[in-house]
Amino acid sequence: MTGLAPHATPGRFTLACRAVRVVATAVVVLVPGVLAGLAHASLCGRSSGRRYVYRRLTALLTALGPAFVKAGQVLGTRRDVLPAALCDELSVLQDAVPPPGPAQTRRALAEAYAADPALTGPDGVFAEIDERPVAGGSVACVHRGVLATGEQVAIKVRRPDVDRVMARDLALVRAASRLVARLPMLRGVPVAAVVEDMCAAVHGQLDLAREADGLARLRDNLAVVPRVRVPKVYAHASRPRCVVMEFIPELDVRTAAACPPATRRRLAASALTAIYQMLFVDGFVHCDLHPGNLYFTRDGQVVVLDAGFSVRLSERLRRLFAEFFLNMSVGRGSRCAEIVVESAAGTRPGADLDGFLDRMADLVERSHGLPAREFSLVAFATEMFALQRAHGVHAAPELIFPLLSLLVIEGTIRDLDPGIDFQETARPVLNRGLFGAR
Repeated sequence: MTGLAPHATPGRFTLACRAVRVVATAVVVLVPGVLAGLAHASLCGRSSGRRYVYRRLTALLTALGPAFVKAGQVLGTRRDVLPAALCDELSVLQDAVPPPGPAQTRRALAEAYAADPALTGPDGVFAEIDERPVAGGSVACVHRGVLATGEQVAIKVRRPDVDRVMARDLALVRAASRLVARLPMLRGVPVAAVVEDMCAAVHGQLDLAREADGLARLRDNLAVVPRVRVPKVYAHASRPRCVVMEFIPELDVRTAAACPPATRRRLAASALTAIYQMLFVDGFVHCDLHPGNLYFTRDGQVVVLDAGFSVRLSERLRRLFAEFFLNMSVGRGSRCAEIVVESAAGTRPGADLDGFLDRMADLVERSHGLPAREFSLVAFATEMFALQRAHGVHAAPELIFPLLSLLVIEGTIRDLDPGIDFQETARPVLNRGLFGAR
């Protein structure tokens, strides 16, 4: 049971009213932005003009609300089909939602625990709950509490009505995508598939029962990686609308900057190894490791939170992903190029596969020759996706989303240890994933 009604269809009148508001907001925000972008392009060049328009687009998504923000965040990962500059802008989208007041918090908790005789008190699930959120976003907020059995916990509870709001706006996104897909400039681009994958990813973040299972899975999987901690889930206290987990105090995004160099290098190695363990060994990947979900402690631990945006790789794709990195680490460009084609979701009519294979092999061989400090996963992936778009090779979303976990974290890892070798660090984990017992 998840407490969700996936793909619930809102009424036509509701959708029509919301569509009018969306179009009106789009006109108000985008039309002046496009005109200003043209002026920027004439004064500062086309690239500057495009970036200005992309920034206005992100402002529009923020104005339209949580579903559109989440959709933009997920679309920002699709560098295989969208321009890199647009993805850069989408990747910094933030939920601009005010924290709930006490009345909203009480309502959310009452909905989550409606079937329980009591929420707090001698016979309740909790001894106490702090109604002031310690963290929050458009989907859920986190409150500190104490279980009836005495454990300090973090209570992540879904906002009231968020499922109805998301269902309405995602229905609009799907309808709009069907219209956009007919544009001549997008012929051959898998618009419907990309949007459906995006909507599924956004909708999945509403499913807190799924997130609880994901956190428990990550905790078990990453137990083999030294100095990595995933909070324990208290399944008996969790509900379909609420995840109750171990409370980890004093988490601060600034902690790593104050650690000595040796500790910072250990943190970098542990965080990178954890991601490789997900990608190459377990095949269950946390795809949203931005600084709000990845913390470092003074005693040298890496803390992973919020498994709402996670992907399960098929065994075939897990092995292909691992084979790609293994061959990349030794400079076998031809095999890497073949793996990209093997794992692709498809190709557009008239795709130039021979051209792609040659240029992809060259990219791997050039990258293999770079010193560790000069190799950039973001630069590598950006060029790879540009080659895919140019030659008509459509990447599988099951691989794009996990690859995001590496791209998102690269800057954090480099800040901790500028000299870390991404490819060399991967070798022992790749060997476990391809040749060892899992």
